[in-house]
Amino acid sequence: MSSTKNKPEQRGRRKFLKGTAAAGAAAAVGPWVVSPRALASSGEVNVLMWSDYLPPGFLKAFNDKTGITVNYTGIGSNEEIINKMKATKGRGVDICSPTNMRSPQWIELNLLQAFDYGRISNIGNVNPAMLKVGDEEWNFGGKGSHWLPHIWGTEGVAWRTDVWTPPRAGEIPSYGDIWQSDMKGKTMMRPHSGMLGCGLYLETTGALEPGAMKNAYNDEATMRKVWGVVTDFCIKNKEQVKLFWNDADSQKNGFLNDGVVVGQTWDGPPITMMNNGDPVQYRAPIEGSLAWVDGMSLSAGAENIEEVYAFIDFCYQPEPAGQSIDGGGDESWGGHGYNSAVLGADKFASEQYAQTFASVYPGESLANLWPWPKEPQWYADVRTEFRNKFVNA
Repeated sequence: MSSTKNKPEQRGRRKFLKGTAAAGAAAAVGPWVVSPRALASSGEVNVLMWSDYLPPGFLKAFNDKTGITVNYTGIGSNEEIINKMKATKGRGVDICSPTNMRSPQWIELNLLQAFDYGRISNIGNVNPAMLKVGDEEWNFGGKGSHWLPHIWGTEGVAWRTDVWTPPRAGEIPSYGDIWQSDMKGKTMMRPHSGMLGCGLYLETTGALEPGAMKNAYNDEATMRKVWGVVTDFCIKNKEQVKLFWNDADSQKNGFLNDGVVVGQTWDGPPITMMNNGDPVQYRAPIEGSLAWVDGMSLSAGAENIEEVYAFIDFCYQPEPAGQSIDGGGDESWGGHGYNSAVLGADKFASEQYAQTFASVYPGESLANLWPWPKEPQWYADVRTEFRNKFVNA
């Protein structure tokens, strides 16, 4: 994959992520409408999805509306999704939730089937720029989109506000804060993305050329050279790391129970903690937060097709989508703390949502997003090799 091909794609991803929040404010909000056939269902739908995406209030409201039970299996990584799907050839799973840039890893697996947009009555509620990603990057064999956008967010820097403050104007953090001597044994990260964040920091120090981490996606030789530098740095400074997290709960526990002061985290878990009044702050770092869109894909082994489309239609209702961000003022609902691909969902989040959004993405943060590039399988394999060297050092 050449750098010439990468550049337009990266701009497109940056454009749709940047416009998400603004698009939501302009959307019309309709009633909760679900297929009449689904309303008569007493069936079930098997969902393999990120561990905090379906809060209790959403699951209860969907069941109350349709009679359908969601069998929800929470996961913590794209590798886990792929491995579980490969192990059963998609059987026992109706919907899974890969991230937008992972299409090259799925195209040859034949584990997904195309969606029928005609069966999704609320498809018009979806951010069109995000929907386009499925149409263009997940249209396997010209059969139609195999991916629908669901929830978007970022990975950046979070910290304990009662212990530490970023040493920059506006309290803007850096991925480099994780590697400073005063944070020895007090940081956390997910290994592979923490290494990417480290690389972005090293670009600012001169240890890597500017743009090196994006150029690493171009070919294996370039990647090995760049990631070799990153891995050597991470191993040399591994004592900085208190723990490696793998899901939302381990991030929360790191700050509350394990002595972590600063970490590279997803935005959702620390934002949920912020909304709960815990002394934690998440913010986009100076190098740019890593941006992603998690979606919904239809398993080739899906058996509960009518229930699948009822579930998707409910996900694309602005009211339950918005309430699922932070409860919308209903503490019993729960919340994932991320952002919805549903236009108008923000109107049903709590009044605090807009204030929190401005706090975690101040100034030019949205213009400075670092969207994850499309990820070929060779890249994922080599990255795992370097990741293991770091973790096992």
